[in-house]
Order: sequence, then structure tokens, then C-alpha cells
Amino acid sequence: MNTPIESNPLIDRLPKHLKQFIKPQDYNDYTSINQAVWRYVMRKNVDYLSRVAHSSYLEGLKKTGIEIDNIPSMYGMNRILQEIGWAAVAVDGFIPPNAFMEFQAYNVLVIASDIRQLEHIEYTPAPDIIHEGAGHAPIIANPEYAEYLRRFGEIGCKAISSARDYEIYEAIRLLSILKEAEGTPQDEIDAIEKRVDELQNDTAEPSEMALIRNLHWWTVEYGLIGTVENPKIYGAGLLSSIGESAWCMTDNVKKVPYDIEAAYQGFDITKPQPQLFVTPDFAHLSLVLEEFANKMALRTGGLSGLEKLIKSKALGTIELSTGIQISGVFTNVIENEGKPVYIQTTGNTALSYREKELVGHGTSYHAEGFGSPVGRLIGINLSVEDMSPRDLMAYDIYEGKRVTLEFEGDITVSGEIITGTRNIQGKIILISFRDCTVTHNDTVLFQPEWGIYDMAVGKKVVSAFSGPADVNSFDLVTHVPSSKTIKAQKSPEREELESLYLNIRNIREGKEANHNIAETFKILKEKHSNDWLLSVEIAELLYKDKNQELLQDVMLHLDAVKKKRPEVGHLIDGGLELIFEKEKVS
Repeated sequence: MNTPIESNPLIDRLPKHLKQFIKPQDYNDYTSINQAVWRYVMRKNVDYLSRVAHSSYLEGLKKTGIEIDNIPSMYGMNRILQEIGWAAVAVDGFIPPNAFMEFQAYNVLVIASDIRQLEHIEYTPAPDIIHEGAGHAPIIANPEYAEYLRRFGEIGCKAISSARDYEIYEAIRLLSILKEAEGTPQDEIDAIEKRVDELQNDTAEPSEMALIRNLHWWTVEYGLIGTVENPKIYGAGLLSSIGESAWCMTDNVKKVPYDIEAAYQGFDITKPQPQLFVTPDFAHLSLVLEEFANKMALRTGGLSGLEKLIKSKALGTIELSTGIQISGVFTNVIENEGKPVYIQTTGNTALSYREKELVGHGTSYHAEGFGSPVGRLIGINLSVEDMSPRDLMAYDIYEGKRVTLEFEGDITVSGEIITGTRNIQGKIILISFRDCTVTHNDTVLFQPEWGIYDMAVGKKVVSAFSGPADVNSFDLVTHVPSSKTIKAQKSPEREELESLYLNIRNIREGKEANHNIAETFKILKEKHSNDWLLSVEIAELLYKDKNQELLQDVMLHLDAVKKKRPEVGHLIDGGLELIFEKEKVS
């Protein structure tokens, strides 16, 4: 049975293009082994992180309804998250960075509902419910951090990407899926790892999205808080990794004070991080974010912002000084003395004001693109946008008048004015012409037979950002991931092992079981001798029941597993430490 996702008003108000990423959480897909993996990680985390995590972590677990013994249901999380002004949705693995951040802007936590395999219990490069649910969710119970996360999403989703960013996203998504899947041939992993390395080591200038993703990684995912000498953990990647949360506290990992330079520090999702950044408090995160945002085209606009949009080859928006917003795929800009004097889009374009599409100026009307001069008129100190009705009349910028407007940069607009559109403050933001010719020197940019010419009014470009001004202007429900997460393979042997895990889970919860503990262990030892986690769970029950004789047999079996599989020895010891209340494990 699919768990309902419409359980929080915040989800209802999400735009359609974000809802396309949401998938139902089928709780029945979680096996008894999945539940045991969740329980092991959570018990280890709560025990260890209570000493090294930010104080918000344990309190946040309670506030967000994250249980230690059971994988959380999205319905339950949403019911509780609603009380702190957030929601959660399930998705399939990595989603594009812009979408991920836009969810945050709506106070919605994105949770990859799959869970790591037992073989990757310490760490997985793939996003999973341990990372998202047990890592991200608890810290958002801290109001200062929650506002940082929301604000980061609001700013981050406006960052301009490059075509290379999307290639990196697709490559990393595929790598995370292949590394998490069972039985992936090593040559396949090697090939995609090489591709990821090539893309990440490309010396091309990083886009805004690449830089802000770095900030996200070093704070939201892998952030430390406090002092360099005595840091605490708050990053979700560390909170959800029983291996790296311990590793990061050693001297093997360099600790660096967090500042804007973190934006230029790359990362590798497949390896433990060699250095981490430490923020003194959550408020400092917001200060650095604002410092970065001040350098983004979102706030600087200008020629460089337009050039970033053109280079991105993706849907973007510019805003002029009057507030009119032009959304489309920008393909050309004519410049003069370092300033844009004419902008052009190709294909579907929409005009908006304050994120709301102007009536009659949607993509069906501007289906072939849009072009407009930007800047001041030659020989007139007063820009068109600053002209009063009296000024406009004096310069013949008036309905029914034929006028020739000569802009700086040799852009000329000549035609008969039909009408003008004003903003809420009364400033004219759009002028429509008939029988109009637009030229740049000898180059014709618009000619009368093309129909009505709509000229946006504005003396400068004040903002440039990714995506449309009005999300309803474009059909954005188009995302088709190149790869899908791979489910664990089913086999009679696997199903028998899962039934044994379920048996022990039922015994622990006081439910009816098919076999008693001794019978379960006998089958496990005979048929699944490589498994270690169920033996640890059996040892826990035997220790509570004071069944020393069978417990001794289980301990001997675990010793044998450690000798046969030394790579899991520390995991076995870690589980036993929890059972025997920190007694030394031999």
C-alpha cells in the first residue's frame, strides 16, 4: 500500500514542475533487512552523536518524529513536520540541483525513499532515507538553521547553471546508483567514475550553480559548527554516516573556519572528505550566503548576467529597472561600452511583472522569441522609464504618434505607438508599436511585416537568474531522469534470510513468530553464515533474556564471521558495544 503524500498543506502549494519529482513511498517495499539496517545505524548514531553532534540533533529527532526502531513513513513525518512549518516528500535518488533547492525554498524536505544495502551500511554515495530522514530532518527543528535552509533554497534555485552542470548531475546520479546496486561489474563503476573525474576536473570557469552547490555541500551536507578545536556535527552527510561521523572528528580531517572561499572548494561524493569547514554558529551561515548572493547575477544583473544566461542555453529571466521581467532562452546580446543595449531570446518567451505574467504576453504570443533595447536615449538626460506623462507627450512617446527612438549603442526603434503598459507605481514598462522597424547600425532586428513590436522599457538589467519569472508561463513538467535506482535482487536465499530477520523483529516486538530464537540462529548459521547483523540482533535479545549458553554460541559465531570477513569486524564490535553497555569487546 502506498503511503499518502498529500498530508501537509505545504505540499499542496508546490508548483506542478516540482510535483513531477515526487513519488509515493511504498512502505511495503522495505524489507526486514532494511528495517534492521535503519535500526543499527540509528542506534549507533544516537549513541555516538549525542556526544559529538550539535545540541539540536537529539531534540530534533523527537520533534520530527524520527524513530530509532522503524524507518519513518512520509505520512507520519509530514504530520509532525507540519508543526514546525515544514513538509517532506519522497523522490527517486538524486534530482536536479535547481529542483532540490526550490523544494527547500517552499519549506519542503526532499527524501530519497530508498535505503542503503546492508553491504553499504556505513556510507553510500546514493541519497537514501537514512541520509535524508535521519540526517536532514532533525536539524531543521532548529529555527535559525531552518530559515538558513529555506533561504538557501530560495537563492540557490535562481543560480545559473551551465550545460556541464547537468552532465555532472547525470553522471553522479548514475555513479551513485551503480555503486549502491548489488553486483554491478567493477568495470562499469570504473568507467563512470572516470567520467565523473573528467567532468569535475574540467578547468572551465564554474557556474553559479556549481559554486553554490559547493556551499551547500560544506554546510548542509558536511558542515561542522563551533570552534576549529572543538567542533560539533550538523551536516546531514555526517549525521547519517556511522563511519564518517567518527572519522571527521579525528586529526586526519583538516578543520577550516567557514567563509565564502568554501564556494571554490570542490568535493568528491565517493570518498571521505579530507577537510571540513566549521561555522561558529548558524547565523554565520546566513551571512556567508548573503555575501555569495551579492555576487550572483540575481543581484548584479548587467552584461555579465546576460552572458551567463546565454552560456547556460537554458530557460532564464532578466529583470529591467522598471521591474518588467523577460523569461526565455537568451541567445544574443548587443553591448556598448560594457553594457547591454539590446537583448534577444529565441523561441517561447513570456513577459512578467513581480513574478506574474503580463496579460497577453505569454509564450503563445511570444512564441518566436523577443527582442528589446535596454538603456537610455541619445541626447536626453531623462530615461523613458523616468518620464512623467507630460515628458512622454513632449517627446511624442504617446498613443497614435509615430516616433523614432535612438538609443545609446546605435539601436533605433521607429514606428507608430499603439499603447503602453504601466507598473503599479505608474512607470511605463512596455510600449507596443505597429509598422515598426528596429535596427542596430545597418542590421535589421525587427521589420514591419513581422507584426506588432513590443518594446520592454528599462535603463538597465538589474537581475538575471535561472528559470522563469512566473512558473505558470512555461510547461516545466518535462524531467525524465536518464537512470533509475536499482532495487535489491530477489532470490529464494534472500527471501529466506529476510524471513529470519522478520522473525527476530517479531520476537523483539512481542509478536507471533514462526521460529524461536534458537531455531532462527540454527538456520542462520547453517544457511547464511556470512550474515552478521542478524546475529548481533539475536545477541541483543539473548543478553536481555540472560540466555548465556546460547549467547556464547552466537558470540563464537560472530568471531568466526570476523575472521572470515575482517571488513565487517568493526561493525560487529560496534553493535555489540551497544548491547553490552560499552564493555570492551574482544
